Amino acid sequence: MTAVPTFTQVADGIWTATATIWTSLTTAVVAPHGACLLIDPGISLAELDARAHEAIRRGWRVTAGFATHPHWDHVLWHQAWCGAPRWATAEAVEAQRRTRDADLAAADAATPGHDPALFGRLTALPADATELPWDGPQAVIVRHRAHAPGHAALVLPHAATLLAGDMLSDLEIPLLDTDAADPLDDYRAALDTLERAAADHGVRTVIPGHGHVGDGAELARRLAADRRSLEALARGRTPDADRLRTPWLAEEHRKHVERLRH
Repeated sequence: MTAVPTFTQVADGIWTATATIWTSLTTAVVAPHGACLLIDPGISLAELDARAHEAIRRGWRVTAGFATHPHWDHVLWHQAWCGAPRWATAEAVEAQRRTRDADLAAADAATPGHDPALFGRLTALPADATELPWDGPQAVIVRHRAHAPGHAALVLPHAATLLAGDMLSDLEIPLLDTDAADPLDDYRAALDTLERAAADHGVRTVIPGHGHVGDGAELARRLAADRRSLEALARGRTPDADRLRTPWLAEEHRKHVERLRH
């Protein structure tokens, strides 16, 4: 049986754990008094069980969750945390409502056993909310339209850290929301938005939804790499071949090119 990776501290009060598939990152933001905010927690039921037990062992009290966007692998939850609100943007909540049945089927196919009663039960943030309403360090909401409806990042100013959701990966190419009216421009604008937020708060650590934690120099490298990939995609060329070595990413690139042509 594969051991479930435990949390590792990556910045002041910020811990990450990597899932056994898709290099997916769960992030825990822990206040000095033990309150814990979980972002995109776990993939498999075993991982969620392990996260719940580790939180208890470390003395963390999960008082809130945050789903960066409505894709199924970011809206999972555990019974141990059922009293805590799981925040997401109103657009993400509505998108998850529309696709819930299909998403639950996809989750069951990939990682069976999740409780349907807990799956995708998100609480919409007020439209004018600029910070996450929880009893821990300030978490600034950075909204954009790339990758999925209602996508949002978080900036933790106290730790100069950007939690980027499914953006700024060192392993994945930019994956567009090809159902959007202008997915390429949405993604370009989102990169600009994230870059401004990072500059405004002096970000020194970036945490993607899939991939590895990076420093300030790595953040700049990923922004540049993603912009090159978008321009190549717009011209129908192959972007960043190193990130297309994974078969499913190569297939996603092919689908993106086809959809953008139509």
